[in-house]
Amino acid sequence: MEKLDQQDISKLEALIKYGTDITQLAKQNKLDPVIGRGEEIERVTQILCKRRKNNVCLTGDPGVGKTVIVEGLASRIITGSIPLKLQDAKVFSVDMARLIAGASNRGEFEERLTKVVDEVKLSEGKIVLFVDELHTVVGAGSSGPLDASNILKPALARGELKCIGATTMEEYRKYIEKDGALKRRFQVVDVPEPSVKDTILILKGLVKKYEDFHNVNYTEKAIRFAASSAKLYISDRFLPDKAIDLIDEAGARVNLQQKQAKYEKPTVVTRRDTKFGSGINLQKREAESNGDMLVTEKDIALVLSSWTGIPVGKISEEEAFKLLNMEKTLQTKMIGQKEAVVCVSRAIRRAKVGIRDPNRPIASFLFTGPTGVGKTELAKLVAQEYFGTKDAIVRVDMSEYMEKHEASKLFGSPPGYVGHDEGGHLTEAVRRRPHSLVLFDEIEKAHRDVFNTLLQILDDGRLTDGKGRVVDFKNTIIILTSNIGGHLTGNFEQVKQQVSELLKANFRPEFLNRLDDVIVFKHLKKKHLRRIVEVMLKEFIQRVKEKKEIVITITDQVREKVVEEGYSPSYGARPLRRAITRLLEDNLCDKILSGDLKEGDSVTVDINLEGEVAFKDGAIFWEC
Repeated sequence: MEKLDQQDISKLEALIKYGTDITQLAKQNKLDPVIGRGEEIERVTQILCKRRKNNVCLTGDPGVGKTVIVEGLASRIITGSIPLKLQDAKVFSVDMARLIAGASNRGEFEERLTKVVDEVKLSEGKIVLFVDELHTVVGAGSSGPLDASNILKPALARGELKCIGATTMEEYRKYIEKDGALKRRFQVVDVPEPSVKDTILILKGLVKKYEDFHNVNYTEKAIRFAASSAKLYISDRFLPDKAIDLIDEAGARVNLQQKQAKYEKPTVVTRRDTKFGSGINLQKREAESNGDMLVTEKDIALVLSSWTGIPVGKISEEEAFKLLNMEKTLQTKMIGQKEAVVCVSRAIRRAKVGIRDPNRPIASFLFTGPTGVGKTELAKLVAQEYFGTKDAIVRVDMSEYMEKHEASKLFGSPPGYVGHDEGGHLTEAVRRRPHSLVLFDEIEKAHRDVFNTLLQILDDGRLTDGKGRVVDFKNTIIILTSNIGGHLTGNFEQVKQQVSELLKANFRPEFLNRLDDVIVFKHLKKKHLRRIVEVMLKEFIQRVKEKKEIVITITDQVREKVVEEGYSPSYGARPLRRAITRLLEDNLCDKILSGDLKEGDSVTVDINLEGEVAFKDGAIFWEC
């Protein structure tokens, strides 16, 4: 069959019923333009022109463009930019799910697939079969005596069937590589993830389709920002797919805003408004007057922020002011630890401005010092400032990983061991939430094997779990806490020197050297505790007002009593919270339950004649 005419195509009943003619879609201009991938398309073409075993298996991560290579081949066939052996050929995509659907009787699936294979064989090389998710042929229809792979193997080996398959390397190893006969019949073509530079070219080639669909225009900067920011912030997906999704959703967002604006009262824009507006805003107004809206860097950043949960994009004047004054803000909540606050503030500024090393975690610190001085609290504040919420913390208690066999729980057991399919506690948590603060609590208690793995995280910002998947830590902040040196007192500079010696004795030099900084926390004095009590009582008063609508006034005598009863040089600020619970919260609960206090009431907390904390209305104390 030298050439497939329309009459020949009409005879391809099984292929038309269970497949899709990709060359016909290319002819009708229904495919997106194929940008780049010329080398891969040439390699596929070369393999298809072989006499035997002329079958290709495209392997690569999801979203890198494996299917696009097949579409590029179909487009070349239509334009004639193809060797003579493949001119006028047809590329049919066959879906295994459609072949299996409804094949309830024994042998029905095998009959359908055999018809497809026979029709391809009759074309004498003029039909190329494309099977996406190639690994699905292994075991497909296995309720009968044969599965799909065994039906395909003879035709694949003799060169009677030209086939292109696409799958991920993980699925290839799991299904196809284990079947030696099937593996021999396919030539593997690796499809790597394109670079940011190549992705920008791909986006520029595709952008017209999205502009027409969404009725918007994309700025040059928006396209470049979409490619670079997708690479930097979205670690669980691959280019160009994630960048394409980004511009697609940004276009949809701007289009919806445009439609909503039609229902709102239009405002008159004066020349004075445009004088003080940004260049982008002026462009937007001009685009609106022409019926289109501009998609800018800001729109891309807003979509990216909704995906990742962190602020992305250029720093506004307000945010810049906030970053410059971060030390003052944090010191109102983190009392008595100025040096620690300054250090983490600098790290956050580096990350926000974008001058940090993109191949390492955002920042990595070792917090060491006595218990109850604010190590964990500062970690929560860092999560709040950088990721926007204190809940963006993956907390790992290292006392649970003291033994060698327990260390594998963090990263996943290797193949063949119990728990291999479950993944690691740490790796799974970071895979689900790649933008988070990872807190390793009491790191000195961990087994030495844990430190060997931490070296890779701190240096390369990545880790391979038990399943062989690479987990990205480049968008995490790593904080390790330790109580080493917590017993030391005296001059702070001398304490720091002693702590440094203790750390060198407990941790390997290559581990300490990979940390951005080691921060020694100070012992809290009574003056610090008084300020901490102020913060805690303010939160307590606000909480009662919001939940119970009761206004509480607390006297200075009560505040001092909380400090006296909660002061402990050994335990830091933690006893203060217990003192507030015992002296205030318990008594308040009793008054609410007894009916003495109701919504809308106001009450003062003071010290009575017996020296106990009591509630009073005016000058009269209530009985407790």
